[in-house]
Amino acid sequence: MANLGSPARTLRGLLRELRYMNAATGRPYRDTAAYRYLVKAFRAHRVTSEKLCRAQHELHFQAATYLCLLRSVREHVALHQEFHSKGERSVEESAGLVGLKLPHQPGGKGWEP
Repeated sequence: MANLGSPARTLRGLLRELRYMNAATGRPYRDTAAYRYLVKAFRAHRVTSEKLCRAQHELHFQAATYLCLLRSVREHVALHQEFHSKGERSVEESAGLVGLKLPHQPGGKGWEP
């Protein structure tokens, strides 16, 4: 099995994503059913004195997978909002979007304004 890090770190990551999701509603994340479920599940599957606690490892793997999903969805939404087409863009805006600058054309004799 791949190294997942500590369960506490995974729980903190899940709670951070839960805060991000509830920031839009203005409601405290600790009042949600998801928070209560996560804390209850992690407390129920603490490391025991057994050498191999399969249920604890399965929960940790599922939690890490779900954390990856939540982060990916949040980052996807942020990228979609930034780069989604907002109608017709000028050439300068399109070039700036990918980090380029248009060449400056000097004015003077023979150049059109």
